[in-house]
Amino acid sequence: MVYHWRGDLRSWRLLLSLLLLTAWKVGSGQLHYSVYEEAKHGTFVGRIAQDLGLELAELVPRLFRVASKAHGDLLEVNLQNGILFVNSRIDREELCGRSAECSIHLEVIVDRPLQVFHVDVEVRDINDNPPVFPVKEQKLFISESRMPESRFPLEGASDADIGANSVLTYRLSSHDYFVLDVNTKNDANKLVELVLRKSLDREEAPAHNLFLTATDGGKPELTGTVQLLVTVLDVNDNAPTFEQSEYEVRIFENSDNGTTVIRLNASDRDEGENGAISYSFNSLVPTMVVDQFSIAPNTGEIVIRGNLDFEQVNLYKIRIDATDKGHPPMAGHCTVLVRVLDKNDNIPEIALTSLSLPVRE
Repeated sequence: MVYHWRGDLRSWRLLLSLLLLTAWKVGSGQLHYSVYEEAKHGTFVGRIAQDLGLELAELVPRLFRVASKAHGDLLEVNLQNGILFVNSRIDREELCGRSAECSIHLEVIVDRPLQVFHVDVEVRDINDNPPVFPVKEQKLFISESRMPESRFPLEGASDADIGANSVLTYRLSSHDYFVLDVNTKNDANKLVELVLRKSLDREEAPAHNLFLTATDGGKPELTGTVQLLVTVLDVNDNAPTFEQSEYEVRIFENSDNGTTVIRLNASDRDEGENGAISYSFNSLVPTMVVDQFSIAPNTGEIVIRGNLDFEQVNLYKIRIDATDKGHPPMAGHCTVLVRVLDKNDNIPEIALTSLSLPVRE
């Protein structure tokens, strides 16, 4: 008798599984809504119950619920009217960084019979972040012997928003000796340079103060400003120069420590100590660059010192100074763009949603 009872139990379990599969009707289509980031609590997103073809009276009896793997508290549904609304603060930059697309994926689940619907809520960007410079003031040391049309790279601003809200324009406060030149290669890479209009005279004006302002493309527009402090140097009339103002290198993310990225070469027309060159990272280079790369002062060779990861950072913008040993020293500048190439080093991840129904004995 025990043997037959166990066999019957297996049959019941198989039958129950078939019934569950039959009852599980997955929503055939997806719903798409959109909402602006920073929308106030209670902001209307969509009539989710109506759009899913569900009656308001059946929401509670059928245990209507909304699930989100990572953002369950941002959106909620009013079970009295079936409206999806903003429940807590939504910060697009916090959710998706600078990704062009940003959405919150929801799973709507009802019982009796079991149904699962997929809902995507696009989070739209607003212009809530002003341009930000990495420092409050940038210091430049320029010899009075530098010729007009000499160029001096400036550190540009960054904007956490996307699209037009992050497109920056620059302007320089009016000045007799300097103008601004912005070389736009693309929206993500703008070379901002200070250009000398006429020869400096240290005895006449040993220092100059200017203001650089960055304005984004949002409406209303937001701005950020940095002070430029120019100190005019006397003596040593030739600065080191690189063969190019910008170099681009591509390297795989799995390259070993000690791998050479590039060997730079600058020249100086001066003689003796005034023509001896030392290479270094610019003082404005971020810490993450210093952690990943090193440069040999005497040879200009840049090598890997950390572990590169394409998924975390795929482009490094490194400002390099070539400084001579004159008194006072003069410096030439270039930019090295290191593009990290992807390797297949990540295992696919599978996300499973477990759905279960209570079974009465």
